[in-house]
Amino acid sequence: MQALKETNFHFAKQTGFYRGKVRDVYYFQDKLAVVATDRISAFDVVLPRAIPFKGQVLNQIAATFLKATSDIVPNWVLSHPDPNVTIGINCEPFKVEMVIRGYLAGHAWREYQSGKRAICGASLPEGLRENDKLPEPIITPTTKAAEGHDEDISPEDIIATGIVSEEDYRQLENYTRQLFTRGTEMAAQQGLLLVDTKYEFGKVDEKIYLIDEVHTPDSSRYFYADGYTERQKDGQTQKQLSKEFVRKWLIENDFQGKANQRVPEMDDDWIQSISERYIELFEVVTGTPFQKTDYNQALARIEASILQNV
Repeated sequence: MQALKETNFHFAKQTGFYRGKVRDVYYFQDKLAVVATDRISAFDVVLPRAIPFKGQVLNQIAATFLKATSDIVPNWVLSHPDPNVTIGINCEPFKVEMVIRGYLAGHAWREYQSGKRAICGASLPEGLRENDKLPEPIITPTTKAAEGHDEDISPEDIIATGIVSEEDYRQLENYTRQLFTRGTEMAAQQGLLLVDTKYEFGKVDEKIYLIDEVHTPDSSRYFYADGYTERQKDGQTQKQLSKEFVRKWLIENDFQGKANQRVPEMDDDWIQSISERYIELFEVVTGTPFQKTDYNQALARIEASILQNV
């Protein structure tokens, strides 16, 4: 099965390179070129097999939402010269991820189920069930780890330790809430509920920019709105679009990214099903059909698109 697992370009004007869990980033003074590969991660571990078309899905969903939210906060994008490539402004990232949750799902539910009634300083009422809508959205930031696991952190600790200044942090919270409101409205137009998501921000010349991806299946969780109330009332599993199904499969196969755990074997059928779920999410979230790119000469195509735009 063809997939874009990594790139290894060397450009004459290149000033640096960074390989993230999913993206390969090429630095060029005040610009950067970000290649969305088909790698997939869970529990902060890059899984051994890549998922066909996943990078294209992420890049093109992000492009849609970055454009749709540019009136709320300026973002890093300069152009999208290739289905897998974004050229943008080279920002200094804030070392926190702004996670916002409208429903009790995923990590938040696992913490709640363990007995916690506060996450990152945000209080949660008693008596909630998995996937219940929260009284109001809560922000649960995490540290942005260069390696290993991101960790929950409270706003008070972010400010006290100087990770982000109080003035900047309050602005990040403000942007986060506005972006989540916009994302919720756009999801509703497609019959979806935006359950939770995360935003990353950077700074150039004292100006804050929205960076990275927005409202993609890697950074967000969606439920289908139709039937949500009935499923919740009956205690049924919610029908969702996100990569939570990958996490659940890994948990069922005794993997949560902990020491001495091995990633279970991912066969072709499972890889194909993940790819199909990502494509489904693209089509439902954007309301447009997905056009698969040709993997033949993919590396040459991507390299050329970067050369022409930096």
